[in-house]
Order: sequence, then structure tokens, then C-alpha cells
Amino acid sequence: MGHLLVSDNDAIRVITLQRPEKKNAITRDMYRAMSGAIDSAQNDPVIRCIVITGNSGVFTAGNDLDDFLKDGTSGGGDEPASDAVKFLYSLVQNTKPLIAAVEGIAVGIGTTMLFHCDYVLAGSSATFSTPFIHLGLVPEGASSLLAPQSIGYQRAFAMLVMGHTLNANEAREAGFVNTVVTPGEAAAEAEKIAREICALPAEAVALSRKLLKPQPEELTRRIDLESRLFGERLRSEEAIAAFQTFFARKKR
Repeated sequence: MGHLLVSDNDAIRVITLQRPEKKNAITRDMYRAMSGAIDSAQNDPVIRCIVITGNSGVFTAGNDLDDFLKDGTSGGGDEPASDAVKFLYSLVQNTKPLIAAVEGIAVGIGTTMLFHCDYVLAGSSATFSTPFIHLGLVPEGASSLLAPQSIGYQRAFAMLVMGHTLNANEAREAGFVNTVVTPGEAAAEAEKIAREICALPAEAVALSRKLLKPQPEELTRRIDLESRLFGERLRSEEAIAAFQTFFARKKR
């Protein structure tokens, strides 16, 4: 898969977003490939940890907005949403410790997916933003449930509703980034953390992880609700106008 690299290093599966010309913005094919990489690890006893990262000093600019504008203006088209939702379901149903290594920007789902991760490392120049409201949309990825639980309601409101961007140190203070490292070192440090986790008793890790997390059914219900509202918002006049303004600004 051209825009996604999946490599197994002993017990660690590394999923690398590699679409640098678009700041690793996620396409439908990339969502499907990420789901496949996570799902296929579930029944593989050799794979003990999964690391998600991006290349070229960028995590991801989030959803490919060209796809979403087409869906909003076409009056239909649930396929991109279903690909993204399938990826989110894969995150929820994943039983392997999941580590994120973030460099540069993490926009939209690039930030909300982190609330599903067990350990997050960030380069000191990383930034985290969820500009859903500015595009006339609503949060996704069960972030409306997980973010208030993780960082508190007021911080979640500022991030998810007001669209405030956090830098790496602010994200660590908020509690959804564990460790801030020198820029360019996040992926290497993530593999060190993965090896540390892989050295622990696997069954005890899996059971403890399950105890710490919300029930999968609770998360998938929230994902479904968010997805329905997100789809309705995509076709709203408010969202279409916001997208058109965004693209007009990009062309200047």
C-alpha cells in the first residue's frame, strides 16, 4: 500500500503513514489499510505491541478534506465515513498495547485516535488540534466520551468545541501525552516503550488493559452516534460553506 507502510520488528508491528505531499492526510484506502494492519495482528501471538507513526516529521493532517467536501456537496456518499468508522472500530476492538509516536501536526482524527492509545510520545515540536467546529462538524472517534474522561471537561471543551491547539508540553500537562522527546526521536523512543511492554507477561497486560479501558460497546455506541451526526453535518449548509471557505483560502 503506497501511502501506508506496515513492518513487523520481532514482536512489534509498526504502522507508518507515508503521504508526505499531503502531510499524511488519510484517504479511504489508508483507513482500510490501517484497519487491516490492526485487525490482522489480533490473532497473531507473535505481535505483542502496535506502534502508529508518520514519516517526514509529520503525524497526520487528519482526514483528506477533498473526500469530505465531495460527500457534503453530493448529498450522499457514506463510503468515506464507513472506512473511517471501520478504522475506529478496529482501534476499539484492538487487544494489543497501542503506542503512538507523534511528530509535527496531529489534526482531527490524528488527535482523537490518540485517546485510544495506551502510550503516546510526542516530539517537542508536535501540535494537536481538532478543528471540527470551524468546519461546521462535530467531534468523532468517541472523543466526545474519551477526551472529557482523559483530560477533564473544560480542557475537552476548549479543544473539541473551541478548536484550541495544544503544543506537546500542553498535551503532556493535559494528560494524553506521556512523554515529550527531541524532535525526530518519537518513533525510536516508541519502539523502546514497546519493547518494555513486550517484556511483561502478555496475558496480565491484556487483562489489565481491558480493566483500564471503557467497555468496547460503550465506545462503539458513541462512535455510531458521532458518525451519524457527523454525516448530517457534512451535508449541512453551514459545513459546506465552511469547507468552501477553507479551500478558497488554500488556493490564495
